[in-house]
Amino acid sequence: MKSCQGSPQANREESILRREDVLPEEQFNVDKLTVKIYDNRHLMGTAAAAQVSEFMSDVLKQRERVNIVFAAAPSQEEFLAALRSTPNLDWSRVNTLHLDEYLGLPSDAPRAFGRFLKDRLFDWVHPGKVYYLRGNSTDPSIECQRYSRLIIEHPLDIACIGIGENGHIAFNDPHVADFEDPVLVKEVHLDEKCRLQQVHDVCFPSLDLVPTHALTMTIPAIMSARHIYCIVPGPRKREAVKRALEGPIEAACPASVLRMHPCAVLFLDREAASDLEQVRLRR
Repeated sequence: MKSCQGSPQANREESILRREDVLPEEQFNVDKLTVKIYDNRHLMGTAAAAQVSEFMSDVLKQRERVNIVFAAAPSQEEFLAALRSTPNLDWSRVNTLHLDEYLGLPSDAPRAFGRFLKDRLFDWVHPGKVYYLRGNSTDPSIECQRYSRLIIEHPLDIACIGIGENGHIAFNDPHVADFEDPVLVKEVHLDEKCRLQQVHDVCFPSLDLVPTHALTMTIPAIMSARHIYCIVPGPRKREAVKRALEGPIEAACPASVLRMHPCAVLFLDREAASDLEQVRLRR
């Protein structure tokens, strides 16, 4: 294992800070996981984009293509905005996937995760290839098999993820999370806390409108990525962050598994990190 070290065109001209210009207020390790805390969401997202883009460039110096999977959520807005404005990235050599998708929504539905990433990233940077997870498939089991083959054919260099209010990564809620899952993509039933988060994020106006089922990459699929960059802002994530970093490594808090990855970085803003106590005392 290697060590860890408007119009789209108009917005590309925005000033982008280099990673070395965006130093965290705090940085420490919890087991193998590197934790970086920033003053606000903007700095957090800018720093994450700088680190992701740096590794993308490193991979492209060695290989023809880089394979990346993205999360689709409001928590990723600042990160995606900074990443799409990063200059000198050859997106024509990037294969992109996404972590999860609701079952039953049309592919062009405003709340579909593929549409979210299309609007906020893919239509801006025009990746060489975008592999959409088809939540509107008539046979979810066949779609899971298709997307699993894509993951095998395009081994992940980078996973850009978040953490849910219930501690999930992708749609691996605690009741379906399996650190030893035998499959790479599966259908899941979403728990109520996960579905309520979609209302809190103003993605849906009410709980009854949030889909109950989804397709998701499993935990082993995410953990197979060479590098994981986890971007988690906001006060509603405090409890999940605390459990992920200060509790046991267990499926009851799926995000705790990140502490086992040799090349993972957790980017937090001050609000998301505000309940951390034990890990700070141990420093």
